[in-house]
Amino acid sequence: MQTGTSTAAGLLLGFALDRAFGDPRRWHPVAGFGSAASALESLTYADRRSAGMLHEALSVGAVVAFGVGARRGGMVATALATWTVLGGRSLARTGRQMADRLESGDLSAARALLPSLCGRDPEVLDADGLARAALESIAENTSDATVAPLVWGAVAGVPGLLGYRAINTLDAMIGYRNSRYERFGWAAARTDDLANLLPARLTGLLTAALSPLVGGRPSAVLRAWRRDAAKHPSPNAGVVEASMAGALGVHLGGRTQYHYGTELRPILGEGPPPAVADLRRAVRMSEAVQIAAAVSTALWLFLRPSR
Repeated sequence: MQTGTSTAAGLLLGFALDRAFGDPRRWHPVAGFGSAASALESLTYADRRSAGMLHEALSVGAVVAFGVGARRGGMVATALATWTVLGGRSLARTGRQMADRLESGDLSAARALLPSLCGRDPEVLDADGLARAALESIAENTSDATVAPLVWGAVAGVPGLLGYRAINTLDAMIGYRNSRYERFGWAAARTDDLANLLPARLTGLLTAALSPLVGGRPSAVLRAWRRDAAKHPSPNAGVVEASMAGALGVHLGGRTQYHYGTELRPILGEGPPPAVADLRRAVRMSEAVQIAAAVSTALWLFLRPSR
């Protein structure tokens, strides 16, 4: 059985690979999983929650079973799985590219880049709207793309890493509340909520602790979290977005335009709406939280065998 020390070393090595190389550019396993899940959906789809539960169980169960076999590879398998499921460097790089395009006034290029961060309709957004959309996505995906995989890797090794990414990917694919997925996607959305409960709160705590790096105050982060997070329709996105708003001294939320319709999101934080400079600060905050999460989960694993 893989030891805590081996798992910790694998997580750190995989994190380093992500920082050095980013996502694999071709034949990405997550894209392959998405294609397989889409093919399975053609067989399992029905406008019922039970059908969605079956789809979730088959899709995630197959990935976890593969992870159970792969963990025999020890530290190397953990490192490769960690590199595969993390997306922290790509997230930060895209955030900086968005800031560059907004600062140069190239709104067409900024709108073309937005879909790689979130599912909002870029054509209806001005420069401020693009900056806010990118910043909110960076806040949420700091947890989803890095902190959560590391947490589940620390808890369950390779099966935890791959299983979490499968859960999160399915939520992105079918967890929407539209006419097709209102019932079929219910299990995917609820499973993703459960999987992110702990990681989102760890992200909030790390954001509070590291907020002085971007000119913020831990007390402001915790105040925004306590006051505003529960207003958000997501039990996890509210935590990370309110924490980021508190760290940056801005407010997030408001009218949010998606391709499928418009939502009026609650206001999180206090202060002015975010500007391009705040987007750059958010990227710095995200990278600091990612590093702290890697160190924290590895430290927990290193110390655990002595208990």
